[in-house]
Amino acid sequence: MFENLKMFETSFAMARHAGARQAATAANMANADTPGYRARHIASFAESYSAHSASPMKMTRAGHLALDMSSARARTDAGKGEPSPNGNSVSLEQEMINGVEIQREHNRALAIYKHSLDVMRLSIGRR
Repeated sequence: MFENLKMFETSFAMARHAGARQAATAANMANADTPGYRARHIASFAESYSAHSASPMKMTRAGHLALDMSSARARTDAGKGEPSPNGNSVSLEQEMINGVEIQREHNRALAIYKHSLDVMRLSIGRR
């Protein structure tokens, strides 16, 4: 009964995805002064999930089409904003805004996990 809890899997995937996004943002900030560096961004979990769920393919075996969010591809923003004279496209202000958005996404994943755990405890009679 409890071996396949989609709510826990989804919240774990959300938290892992937020971690991957935060790593991309941190790399952008660390390379803010690197000549020729192009900012990389990973789409939000909602965008990634809707893009993958729109697929008409169906899973026929366990693990056949399993999506691994840790391998989410970072896209390079070549056309966003104006690069600095040294060719760097990182905007520290935008990266700070992205960091706050990512933190909210991670906190949302943890809240979903916590509330799911509370519901499970309540259903088995433990508080």
